[in-house]
Amino acid sequence: MTNLLTPQKLAPPGRRLRRERQAAESAARTRHVADQLAEASGRPAAQVLQDLQSTPAGLSYGLAQHRLERDGANVLTPRSAPRWYAQLAKAFWNPFILVLAVLVTVMFVQWLQVAGEEPFDPKIAILGAMVLISVGLRFWQEYRSNSAAAALQALVTTTTAVQRLAGSGRLPTTVEIPMDGVVKGDLIKLAAGDLVPADLRLLTAKDLMVSQAALSGESLPVAKADTRFPDDGQRLTSDPIEADNLVLAGTSVTSGTATGVAVATGPYTYFGSMADALTGERPQTGFDTGVKKVSLLLIRFMLVMVPVVFLINGVTKGDWAEAFTFAVAVAVGLTPEMLPMVVTTNLARGAVALSRRKVVVKRLNAIQNLGAMDVLCTDKTGTLTEDRIVLDSYLDIHGEPDDEVLEYAYLNSHFQTGLRNLLDQAVIDRMHEAEEVVVDARFTLVDEIPFDFARRRMSVVLRRNDADGPAGEHILITKGAVEEVLDRCSHLTGGGRRAELTDTLRRQVLHTAAYHQRQGMRVLAVATRTLPGGPDGGQEARTAYGVADETGLTLVGFLAFLDPPKQDAARALGALADSGIAVKVITGDNELVAARVCADVGLEVGTVVTGAELDGLDDRQLRTLTRTTTVFAKADPTQKARIVRALQADGHTVGFLGDGINDAAALRDADVGISVDTAVDIAKESADIILLEKDLMVLEQGVLRGRLTFGNTIKYLKMTASSNFGNVFSVLAASAFLPFQPMLAMQLLVQNLLYDISQLATPWDRMDRDYLRTPRTWDARGIGRFMLVLGPTSSVFDITTFLLMWHVFGANSEVHQALFQSGWFVEGLLTQTLVVHMLRTRRIPFVQSRATLPVMVMTAAVTAIGLYLPFSPLAGVLGMQALPMAYFPWLVATLASYCLLTQGVKTWYVRRFGSWL
Repeated sequence: MTNLLTPQKLAPPGRRLRRERQAAESAARTRHVADQLAEASGRPAAQVLQDLQSTPAGLSYGLAQHRLERDGANVLTPRSAPRWYAQLAKAFWNPFILVLAVLVTVMFVQWLQVAGEEPFDPKIAILGAMVLISVGLRFWQEYRSNSAAAALQALVTTTTAVQRLAGSGRLPTTVEIPMDGVVKGDLIKLAAGDLVPADLRLLTAKDLMVSQAALSGESLPVAKADTRFPDDGQRLTSDPIEADNLVLAGTSVTSGTATGVAVATGPYTYFGSMADALTGERPQTGFDTGVKKVSLLLIRFMLVMVPVVFLINGVTKGDWAEAFTFAVAVAVGLTPEMLPMVVTTNLARGAVALSRRKVVVKRLNAIQNLGAMDVLCTDKTGTLTEDRIVLDSYLDIHGEPDDEVLEYAYLNSHFQTGLRNLLDQAVIDRMHEAEEVVVDARFTLVDEIPFDFARRRMSVVLRRNDADGPAGEHILITKGAVEEVLDRCSHLTGGGRRAELTDTLRRQVLHTAAYHQRQGMRVLAVATRTLPGGPDGGQEARTAYGVADETGLTLVGFLAFLDPPKQDAARALGALADSGIAVKVITGDNELVAARVCADVGLEVGTVVTGAELDGLDDRQLRTLTRTTTVFAKADPTQKARIVRALQADGHTVGFLGDGINDAAALRDADVGISVDTAVDIAKESADIILLEKDLMVLEQGVLRGRLTFGNTIKYLKMTASSNFGNVFSVLAASAFLPFQPMLAMQLLVQNLLYDISQLATPWDRMDRDYLRTPRTWDARGIGRFMLVLGPTSSVFDITTFLLMWHVFGANSEVHQALFQSGWFVEGLLTQTLVVHMLRTRRIPFVQSRATLPVMVMTAAVTAIGLYLPFSPLAGVLGMQALPMAYFPWLVATLASYCLLTQGVKTWYVRRFGSWL
């Protein structure tokens, strides 16, 4: 068998090996727990109680408390929100912030050495302000998000019914206790709607149906039964999910009642054994890797440019201390220090917008991954289907619709006195209210033969109250599994004719049932028998019936049930396809059901691949298979996660939508894990995004918001990187030829700070509609190319400004350097600020695409501040002087020319490379 623990492609070798080892250890623990549960399933109930040192009446309170202290609470290892100081430290953990922090520290240490001789260096305060603004905003957004999530989790309390021994007489009493107080040996009372708090060996059960979808992915509930001696009807299996007399933690009771003894709790349950693989270090997602690549690109560029600027200034000016300070300012200019803040604000705004659409974002980074997602893997139950059972058709023995079959089925479901399961409710829901009144009036319940696991059928006996048959005649109506009902039939009826059930006819009706089973439906058979019910030979009317009476039945037809597709599923899938997202269905249900549902919602099913087939494939073969396969069925948790990793290794950004325990590993490995608020706790814990409604249309809106968030982030990054590169390119050119610095370090820092402030409005900007149509991912090479092409464009006009100030305004000596520096400061700041509108769209700005009001206001404000500074009282402190009025016509011409050139370069760039942002 191939190794199922394929590492995710993005993980570095050390982390990859750790994940492989952890996954292997978790798989071994799961197998060990499964073996122990299989042993408990195979032993008599009395032996199980003895092994657990429990009694048929339960544990005493003292013994239960002792075991709770010894074994710990019945919970998995919780992942609590990090402390505030840990979140604050994490907010600093960004390469750009660290660079700035180092620069601030170096400058502060330098100032300390001369603190008694020189005043405090304001450049330190400016750099410090940059760091604090970025870190503070990021910390506040993430702290609020984590606090809100923790508060919501604290509101949820779940209890369970436990039988304990109380009082001096040690009387058994049933009490409700929190689930985390359950211990091994406790007797648990289950009823419809209950969550199973631990792995239980059933002691008694009546009409028990359990939903195991969270563990197995099967949409329909399964029957469970207590063990009798001998164990009639019990299947021997090593899979605890398949064991008839085990119910496992994480499942839920849909109908019936039961009592079971807890054989495992907390991390020692079957579910708990899988949880270790879902905790600890999370795989890196596309967002994490993209940010890292872009950061490394800009840092490498900085490590090259800053020493060059330092050497050129030191050699040409001879003042190495001033050259160092200037190089520090250049390093700051090259650092997109507001990137963490812009990213966090973008993501926080996205989270707020999504919350209005009933989407809760647990991990802010997931919003960008949602926009980058190009493959969505999803379970079918509740996503493509309505997550409810309906009666699809009621058929005679030939497979034709027959109302009589529905009537008999309704009588069987309506008159039974036990807890109705989902199939019974589906039958009742199919009858019209008026018809129910008429049918009810025609019959009276005499007796019933309850469902049990060995027979897999149930019967009711009714007395006719009208003239449809002999007065007082009894009719036995049986409904159950096809094979089991047929075994009790001697005749069948169809088209008004009753005939003996021959071998040939048996094969024909089995073929009819099998056809609908192949369509993904659950099929039940309905049969009847007429019995004399009135006084006979002086004997009283018969009132009691048993299993022996379920013979000589007449088959009347079949019932076909399914979990119907959602009405808007096809429209939602079409919307996702239009957004460039391929949908792949990965389910634990069988291939027939999966194929039927996917075909009904318009997916190209093709060949359905089962989990068993995946086990025979190596990683390369699986990657090839995922390119052409849409539906995977009977997939276990490890196989689901492996499919996700194969898609990621093939270059896709993968989302996974699931709500069960069997989805948790895939939710964790996916670039963006999506769950619903009704999901099991471990699924919600593993997910990045929680949908309050399991609706793909809501998800499609989240995708668009994710792309908007990413677009605004990449917009800031490309504009800032190209602008800063252009400035440094200009600095290099000027430093090599000017007898003074083209701009003071203080001026560079102030210019950079003002530009950063203007970018605070970026998260409130919009993106062009065509940008939102396709998935968007980080492209470090694209950012580098953008920077190298657009950066020198601004340098052209920086150099024309140098020539203007030198030749036209006579700022050609150290005496007039303040005028030169003031002129370039204003031109540089305005081109940086106004060009935002040129670069934010591939269209013609202001005509075909306009920025939002916050962006326009911030642009105007920073432009006004930049123009005012040379005339302000701060001019002397900043080393500036007032500019002559003749300068401003030249400035307007420069800005207009810059916009025209930038639009031309943009048009060429889009044609050449096929993309812009």
